[in-house]
Amino acid sequence: MRNVRVTEVPADVQLIDVRENDEWAAGHARGAVHIPMSEFTSRLDEVDTTREVYVICKAGGRSMQVGQYLEQAQGANVINVEGGTDAWVAAGLPTD
Repeated sequence: MRNVRVTEVPADVQLIDVRENDEWAAGHARGAVHIPMSEFTSRLDEVDTTREVYVICKAGGRSMQVGQYLEQAQGANVINVEGGTDAWVAAGLPTD
C-alpha cells in the first residue's frame, strides 16, 4: 500500500471514507463514498477492487487498517490518504 498526501489525490478517483456516521455528517471530502469501518466487511461489494481504491478517515489510522484488509483479503490496489479528513480540511480542499 502506498500513501499520498491529500493534495495528491486525483479528481474522480474511488475515494472511500471509513469514518463513522457522525464524523461523516460533520463534513467529508467531496466525491467520497461513505462506508464506515464498522460496516466495511458487510458492504465490501460496494468497493470496485478492480480499480485503485483511495481510503480516507479522520487522520490516517483507520484507513490504513481498512487498506491492509483490502490488499490482503481482496488483492486490491490501495492508496492510503495521509492525514485524513483533518488534513483535507486544513488544505482547503472541497468538502460537503
